[in-house]
Amino acid sequence: MMLKEKLADKSIIFFSVQTFNLEKEIKKKLEEFGAKVDYYDERPSNNSFAKGIIRIKRSFYQNKIDRYYKQILSKTKNETYHYLFVNRGEVVPEFFLEDFKKNHPECEFVFYTWDSFTNHNHPTKILKYFERKFTFDPVDAVKFNLNFRPLFYLDSYKKIKNNSNDKLKYDLLFLGTAHSDRYTISTTVREWCDRNSLTSFCYYFIHGRLVYFYKKKFDKSFQLFDYNKLSFESLSTDQILGLYRNSKVVLDINHPGQKGLTMRTFETIGAGKKMITTNTEIKKYPFYNSNNVYIIDRNNVVLNKTFFETQYEDVSDELYYKTSIEGWLKCIFVEKEPNYWIKGID
Repeated sequence: MMLKEKLADKSIIFFSVQTFNLEKEIKKKLEEFGAKVDYYDERPSNNSFAKGIIRIKRSFYQNKIDRYYKQILSKTKNETYHYLFVNRGEVVPEFFLEDFKKNHPECEFVFYTWDSFTNHNHPTKILKYFERKFTFDPVDAVKFNLNFRPLFYLDSYKKIKNNSNDKLKYDLLFLGTAHSDRYTISTTVREWCDRNSLTSFCYYFIHGRLVYFYKKKFDKSFQLFDYNKLSFESLSTDQILGLYRNSKVVLDINHPGQKGLTMRTFETIGAGKKMITTNTEIKKYPFYNSNNVYIIDRNNVVLNKTFFETQYEDVSDELYYKTSIEGWLKCIFVEKEPNYWIKGID
């Protein structure tokens, strides 16, 4: 079955945290295939204070979370929904899922997460309510008996690939949320670039000053971050695309212990860019190509200038489709892909 056949004239209630406007792109793509989508931010508020409290001590914010979801129950009680789609499940309460199912018994519950449960474990409490459930993390897929499905790139990255720019501003680009050893690793790589006459650009985003000061006090790895190099405002989609368009190689630094591949991995495929990564798991995937991907040891960074001098090699048409947002949605809503990405993992 094609994606359009599955989604045409279907009503979807969609919950997702705001993440670099990805939630808007997912909603837009679902609507392109004929679905009617009601989107709700998973958090009651998306300001820096709310995001900080939820990350640090969610129980302090639980009453507001509960009130927010009770309002949604009231608002949607008389609506018809074919799918409830939760992306990430950071704060969605159990009572909401139970009551929503009572109000909409024919609605199919679909869950996806692009975060490891070691970073956010609340989703493990709500998995039992979902008929279809996916994770980007192969370890969590096996441990919690979930379907494994890596991430995707947006359609806008195809335009970068199809309109390659020979006059690039940066040899190396790093974009990411500030956490763990990212600053140390990216600084080491940036300094190596400087010594080898290569240009670089690094951007570190953090979810508010409250999170910064908390991590500065309690997270040893975070104490090395230069406050002046942090940004409390996320980049827009257009800004990210502009930086990709003007860069040759993208640096990817996964969270220590995280096995799933980051969004950056798939953006580089979509845009036809080379990547340097700390995630050794990428060798297990069908699109791995040592010409396109250079793996570094996060504890002993060694680089090779030759990697910057060779051109990107295209992946197959099948893989290019499957790593797109359309391919991602088709897997989640139409057909699962057992043993496709990593052998032995459904």
